[in-house]
Amino acid sequence: MNFRSKKRGSMRQIEMMRGAKKLVDTCTKVREGETVLIVADTTKMKIAEVLAGAAYERNAEVILSVMTPRKVHGEEPPPAIAAAMRKVNVFFIPVSKSITHTRAVKEAVEAGARGLVLTDWTEDIMISGGIDADFDQQKPICKKIAQLFREGKKAHLTTPLGTDLYLDLEGRRGNALTCVVEPGEFSTVPTIEANFSPNEGTSEGMIVADASIPYLGIGVLTEPVRVKVQKGMIREITGGTQAKVLKDNLEKQNDPMVFNIAELGVGLNPKARMCGIMLEDEGVFGVVHIGIGTNITLGGRIKAAVHYDLLMYNATLEVDGNRILEGGQLKI
Repeated sequence: MNFRSKKRGSMRQIEMMRGAKKLVDTCTKVREGETVLIVADTTKMKIAEVLAGAAYERNAEVILSVMTPRKVHGEEPPPAIAAAMRKVNVFFIPVSKSITHTRAVKEAVEAGARGLVLTDWTEDIMISGGIDADFDQQKPICKKIAQLFREGKKAHLTTPLGTDLYLDLEGRRGNALTCVVEPGEFSTVPTIEANFSPNEGTSEGMIVADASIPYLGIGVLTEPVRVKVQKGMIREITGGTQAKVLKDNLEKQNDPMVFNIAELGVGLNPKARMCGIMLEDEGVFGVVHIGIGTNITLGGRIKAAVHYDLLMYNATLEVDGNRILEGGQLKI
């Protein structure tokens, strides 16, 4: 590496520190003497090191655990890392393949940890975009929608391109992922979203994703992906090349539960931009996503091989007849 490359790398780290400090000071409020675990895979070491530096500045006890990238989204981390997650005050997870929807994360927050999931983060995400949002300002909006989900019984989702999906959420919790966590909570960042996991076997209708499927190299959609749903399960996926990538991958999992309708989420971050990276895309204000596969960290009972999300623009969402979104615009 020449001098110019070293200088560029140093400047990059300085720029990233701004985002790292926000994660440490605003999102998790790391305090002196707390134990902070950073779970990274080998592709995200620069991000992990900057986070470790920010936590160390707060006089925290910092542990950096490095694992090989998981083979698929939703694969559990090694048992030693899962055990460590249950013993710390704070965890950060910068990884290339998601471990959000795993027993490791579920058990860590049940043990009282507070954590942030940073799946597929890039250095750019740490510098600008959704990270620039005022998380505290958006938090009450997110919690209000999560409350409506928690109190609701029936939801109806439509879009101009043909989404027409009915979901049963009676008795299910509403989740507010605000990017600001208390003990016993985790959040994704920088997506701000309210979501719920519908009762298994109840969702019916059609999903037409037209914004993004930020997995499998699909990213921002160039053509709609149409998904037929019956009794809570995907029965048919049609469209062009991008639809075929999704369909082929799900079939290769050899797990029927990957077709489960696992989640409905509403993006609430006014600074997020649609770019093909999951935690930016899902946060775009007014964009709705339907999650499929695993739902155990969202209040459901299914642990599938994967969890993917199908995103759509201009959604109208009603819960028990009360309109929450209309054409992607918040109505509450």
